[in-house]
Amino acid sequence: MKSLKTERLSIRRIVEDDWKSIKEIWIDFNTSAFSQYDQPHNTDDEDVQQRIAKWAANSGIEHMFFAVCLGDTVIGYSVFNIREDGHEIGYCFHSAYHGKGYAKESHVELFDYMRKLGIKRLTAGTAINNTPSVALLKALGFELIETEKVSFYKDADGRDIMFDGGVFELVL
Repeated sequence: MKSLKTERLSIRRIVEDDWKSIKEIWIDFNTSAFSQYDQPHNTDDEDVQQRIAKWAANSGIEHMFFAVCLGDTVIGYSVFNIREDGHEIGYCFHSAYHGKGYAKESHVELFDYMRKLGIKRLTAGTAINNTPSVALLKALGFELIETEKVSFYKDADGRDIMFDGGVFELVL
């Protein structure tokens, strides 16, 4: 795949050298109030390098990893992993670039690319309380199809800290 272009952004497959940029995005995300609604991101250099090397080595349509770039700066990423009857999407953008329409702009282009690959259905999961993510998904045309109780963390007594997660669907 060649780089995809929008009016302001370029979108390309993640490469091994992106690990430092992805690490910065994860460090930033880990300080966010919304990080409690996601699996923790290990930001150890070696762990990040290994994970991004695996992402970069993956070139099929079962698992796709894209860097979203503003000029030469990786400002976010989007991943697509095959599921039963479509792909599940995940994404993260550095907070310095939130609220500027970059996530929506890049995903509109990526969804067009997914259609060209013959992908017909996308799903996404996010906490119902993660209002920016819910708003993005709705703006992209996703619909809430179910909710579920989710936990990624435990309290001081070892009990799961539960929250309401939403499962969203977009038919391409």
